[in-house]
Amino acid sequence: MARRPRHISQEEKDLWDLVAKRVTKLDPTRKEIDVPETMPAALSKKREPVAPTPLPKFRVGQKSKARKADDLATPIADALRSAPLSMDHKTHRKMTRGKIVPDGKLDLHGMTIAEAHSELIAFVLSSFEMERRLLLVITGKGKDRDAGGPIPTRMGVLRHQVPQWLRLPPLNHVVLQVTPAHARHGGHGAYYIYLKRVR
Repeated sequence: MARRPRHISQEEKDLWDLVAKRVTKLDPTRKEIDVPETMPAALSKKREPVAPTPLPKFRVGQKSKARKADDLATPIADALRSAPLSMDHKTHRKMTRGKIVPDGKLDLHGMTIAEAHSELIAFVLSSFEMERRLLLVITGKGKDRDAGGPIPTRMGVLRHQVPQWLRLPPLNHVVLQVTPAHARHGGHGAYYIYLKRVR
């Protein structure tokens, strides 16, 4: 559909004339850039065609041999073990060997991220108020739910989220140390959370 020509008011015409009077013309003595008729020799050389990479042979119904993408991040258990020690060395050694019975336990199995986050905050803060020291949080090792999208998802979402949540407010003010649990308390699918003393 064609647009109707818009009526220009006298005020708009006056404004345009004022702008047009203030415009300065380009310098007439300025030289124009010469465009060469032929391309330089370096650019005119024809490139050799690159041979395509042959695809591996594949039959319909055959299983794919594609490897899973490597996770470049440090494994969460290694990162927690290498964290600086904030608690008593002897107590830490007993705790990591599974020789201390936790004062409280929270199982996050089957929860969504939102549910698990709110449950963790409530559990840790209420435990701190009750003057508990050692907590056990079970996240599970997690299932591989990678949908094959462009951004791979890590195995065990809660297992990776819980240590991050414990480093953020309001929990970072009451948590002294976080370490992977001993095998008798869940191993890589659980964490010990050692709380600060109530002052």
